[in-house]
Amino acid sequence: MSAFLFWVWAALTGMASAAVTMGFRLSIELLERLLTAQPHGLVATASALSPVMRILISTAGGMCAGTLLWLGIRWAAKTPHGARHIDYIDAARLGEADLNDRTTLARSASSLISVASGASVGREGSMVQLAAWASVVLGRLLKLPPSERNALMVCGIASGLGAAYHAPVAGVVFVLELALGFLARHTVAPVLIAVAASSIFIHGLGLAEPIYVISSARLAPAHLGFAAMTGLLCGGLGTILLYGVEQGRMVFARISWLPLRLMLGGLLAGGLSAVTPEVWGNGSSTVSRVLNGETLVHWVAFVLAVKVLATMISAGSGAVGGLFTPTLFIGATSGFLFGDMALSSLPAQWVGSPETAAVIGMAAALAAATQAPLMAIIMVLEMTGQFQLTVPIMLAAGVAYAVSTRFGTRPLYGNPIEGHA
Repeated sequence: MSAFLFWVWAALTGMASAAVTMGFRLSIELLERLLTAQPHGLVATASALSPVMRILISTAGGMCAGTLLWLGIRWAAKTPHGARHIDYIDAARLGEADLNDRTTLARSASSLISVASGASVGREGSMVQLAAWASVVLGRLLKLPPSERNALMVCGIASGLGAAYHAPVAGVVFVLELALGFLARHTVAPVLIAVAASSIFIHGLGLAEPIYVISSARLAPAHLGFAAMTGLLCGGLGTILLYGVEQGRMVFARISWLPLRLMLGGLLAGGLSAVTPEVWGNGSSTVSRVLNGETLVHWVAFVLAVKVLATMISAGSGAVGGLFTPTLFIGATSGFLFGDMALSSLPAQWVGSPETAAVIGMAAALAAATQAPLMAIIMVLEMTGQFQLTVPIMLAAGVAYAVSTRFGTRPLYGNPIEGHA
């Protein structure tokens, strides 16, 4: 196949990936309305429900999500290849675009129910999984050779992430830093074309604004020292989250039957949501409030503690979903708290504002959790539009990365070169 024709398929993959991610987002909103009869976001929906209803919906959602996951595993096992590749990262690293159709669909349906019923996980992980799967299906339909199918799958991953977070450059860096683990020259051009096409599709839908629209954060040279301290704190919290999720998985693994395991996770997370509705979902709306200074410090501290626990429970129980946005939540809230406390003991020109610290904290926590600092830096800058904070964000992400790797914690996506060892 000529290079030009493959670039056309890459562009088509980018648009298809964007369409799939938007479709999944709309499906969550529709299911949320069916489950709760509320038309607004997850936190607003939870706030409109009574504490008892939050618990009941989370528990029932966990049971249904677990049942779908259990049935999906049994269904996938009947295919010739079983559930060989259920994760797009593993498939990309091994260079084998053979995502299992049945497993992908079952996991996506399970994730849809988990997120809509209030599990403390992100929806973006399943969006990217579906984008990767759609690109694999396209490669099959076009009967492309294995190397081109693999490249098309990588295009789908990058385009899906860029569309989900309105961060196209971060999508490119994601696949090069995490999925591939090295710079694959033959993949760069189609990935850039696919992500550009995905971005054009998103622009066409009127969704080009950064996810977090905030006022311009203040910046001064003295902020660099504070940024390093923020990186140390938020990097430590990101590492603690990873450790807590792993411990949660070990505890829940004692329950072998998936429906019961996820039902218990839903019950416990629902119990926490009865205390504070901000536990529901990935926490994106709460991050927006923090970044715009629409919160009280004591409230932020309480929600942070409860959200960390809820995320450990939901992810630990096996609810299908991402940890990107919950990690950003932890970085934003802990950075905000640290900035507010620092203002009481340090000169204001050294600290800036708590909102500035929140933006820096997001990049630091994400760098620690993924151990992919370049992707974390670019993603937060694109998501917030605060490009004047590039240098302090770089410093904080570097410190956080050093903290995370120092303790040997396994990152969200494992070792980026383990598939090539």
